[in-house]
Amino acid sequence: MIPTDPAEEHRAIASAFTDRVRGVGADGAGGWDAPTPVADWQARDVVRHLVEWFPSFLAAGSGIELGGGPSVDDDPVGAWEHHAGAVQAVLDDPAQATTTFAHPRLPEMPLPQAISRFYTNDVFMHTWDLARATNQDDRLDEARCRELFEGMEPMDEVLRQSGQYGARVPVPDDADWQARLLGFIGRDPAWKR
Repeated sequence: MIPTDPAEEHRAIASAFTDRVRGVGADGAGGWDAPTPVADWQARDVVRHLVEWFPSFLAAGSGIELGGGPSVDDDPVGAWEHHAGAVQAVLDDPAQATTTFAHPRLPEMPLPQAISRFYTNDVFMHTWDLARATNQDDRLDEARCRELFEGMEPMDEVLRQSGQYGARVPVPDDADWQARLLGFIGRDPAWKR
């Protein structure tokens, strides 16, 4: 079970993603140029997405600058580890617990809640993309999959209009929660490279 405290939640989810990042290319798991379930993305692009979109989002809503790390092209492992450590430092800072996140396109909320909702959930879902692309363990926490699916499904139309999710992929009625979540966000749970 994944913790609900935003700092501990990120620590657990980022750790699982870090394991997959470090496993790329090991034991025949494929390399950084491997195709992924996300159209037109290679394995390194999964890391690139997480490392590149979040810093500007965080700065726009909180004024917090994460600072750059290694290039994803040159050192995807180092880029991810630097980035994940910087995000964890923000969440571990007691002063940030009372910081308000005020992004121009979103309602105001506590910073830790914003990181959890918009970023940590993204890391969780992209863990499957990287794992599947590189032939690693792609099982996600079933309870977390159910929570995300049940929370997002009522907002289906709004989420599709945002352009952040692909067309929903149909899954069997008796599919597990991971397959339901993956289908909802536009992934084919049966995708193989």
